[in-house]
Amino acid sequence: MVRVFRALPVERLKLLVFDLDGTLIDSAQDLCNSVNAALEHAGLAPLPDPLIASYVGNGVPMLMRRSLAQESGIAPEQVDEELLTQATAFFLGYYREHKLDFTYAYEGVLEALAALKELHDAPGGTPRTMAVLTNKPVRPARGICEGLGLADYFLHIYGGDSFQMKKPDPMGLRSLMEETGATPEETVMIGDSQVDVETARNAGAWSIGCQFGFGPQNLMDTPPDVLVDRAADWTAALSPAKIGVQP
Repeated sequence: MVRVFRALPVERLKLLVFDLDGTLIDSAQDLCNSVNAALEHAGLAPLPDPLIASYVGNGVPMLMRRSLAQESGIAPEQVDEELLTQATAFFLGYYREHKLDFTYAYEGVLEALAALKELHDAPGGTPRTMAVLTNKPVRPARGICEGLGLADYFLHIYGGDSFQMKKPDPMGLRSLMEETGATPEETVMIGDSQVDVETARNAGAWSIGCQFGFGPQNLMDTPPDVLVDRAADWTAALSPAKIGVQP
């Protein structure tokens, strides 16, 4: 189902930018396992998977900061910085080796990307570029996209360490616009959380929110322009012939 709150200028869109975790892939189990491995390494008790998954979206340091704070019963800003550095380093090393143990592309993602590529290649259509902008470090992000057969659909795959600032700062999205020659009016950010919607807003771009990811509990805190229930709905939301689909 596609819910339209503000109609996208579909025929003019040139740049489609996707979040990764909770949007293209379900990586929750591997992320949770890696966080709990880091907590165990630090001599701390594990956390429930759903709680850890709710912390995903602002990058690894914040994921570990929130997890350490929760386990210790303190505020995130009170976490010992040396402990945070050590736990984050352990997480990254563990996750590098286990990033594809349980991670998979959501149902319909590959088919939707193929359909969007066909729209891009259609005669007379507006040429479109697809890219990934995630707060996950860029090396595992690219490794996962390659391992799951997603990488070839994207001109660029950028991570949380590709730029000086992470989402929702608009630096990464604006850099993609500059590289592809797209204006904010010609750009849409597709993601599952408030972070992605705010990134789009901060860059002056459009947004599509995904109800099936990690962040639906806060997605509507900053409502997207369009809301979809499934990856398969991306095609309807971004096809000129299907503009304005309502519940």
